[in-house]
Amino acid sequence: MALLRMRNAQGPNATEIEKKIKRGNALRQGSAWRGSRGLVALLLVVLCACGGAVWLFLTSLDGDVTETLVRQGELVSPQPRVYTVQCSEDYENYKRYPGCTPVKCGRAVTDSVVTREEAQVLRRLAERGLALAGSDGGASILDLHSGALSMGKQFVNIYRYFGDQIKDVFTQEDFQLYRNVRERIQAVIAETFGLDPTLMYLTKPTFFSRINSTTAKTQHDEYWHPHIDKVTYGSFDYTSLLYLSDYGTDFTGGRFIFMDQNDNRTVEPRAGRVAFFSSGTENLHRVEKVTWGTRYAITVSFTCDPAHAIADPAVPGGTHG
Repeated sequence: MALLRMRNAQGPNATEIEKKIKRGNALRQGSAWRGSRGLVALLLVVLCACGGAVWLFLTSLDGDVTETLVRQGELVSPQPRVYTVQCSEDYENYKRYPGCTPVKCGRAVTDSVVTREEAQVLRRLAERGLALAGSDGGASILDLHSGALSMGKQFVNIYRYFGDQIKDVFTQEDFQLYRNVRERIQAVIAETFGLDPTLMYLTKPTFFSRINSTTAKTQHDEYWHPHIDKVTYGSFDYTSLLYLSDYGTDFTGGRFIFMDQNDNRTVEPRAGRVAFFSSGTENLHRVEKVTWGTRYAITVSFTCDPAHAIADPAVPGGTHG
């Protein structure tokens, strides 16, 4: 039957039928192309809309940052980048120590005090210590001076809780590097603010921090609230932060923001970078929420009051410097 239909198609109307078939195919192809063009255009519109939404979201994250003092990719060396601000009256409420109590206030950043290699060693130290426990929320601390370590929703003393196991986690070399870095940070703060470094004392809390995007479980995990160090800790006169990881590579969010009266100014963390400032109301600040990755840093704090001085840490069984 199929052969019969083919033979019949060879009759006088065959040419006309072929023309109609070709014309129909052409119309269908044109219709398909017009439909494809419509689909492509629709996809382009959707992509543009999504791209615009992402751009708006990302810019909204930076909405409260009106000036970046130092970007992650910059290298601030050999001299610190210093921004002078007027001292607050906070220091009038405490005993004054000539040669140390702030009379010149400000904030500064340097990349020449601690090398990136030293920052990596200190980060590994922090990772080993924090691997012993850690907070259930997004912020964990390790204080080698007091022994405080985040564990779940509370803190434990690593030296008592883990005992002799600590000797397998930390070495004398780790603590020596920690002490050397602290001395260098103390020296650059003294030089920048015109202080006598022998009249500055390490004070508590001085600690490692590890911050990620895990939801906060307790108020100890809520690191992002604006605060003033001198108000929170009356002993503080100078605060410093040594960053052990890189903004944009190891984590996003987590920038340090100085909250001034008319605008905000931010420092982007870089491994080995030291940011330091006078601790009064003149340097109200906060840390952005970390949105991805893990941010490591050390907060190193100094006081002018010898009654609030603390010693450098030492491996149990050793001696404090």
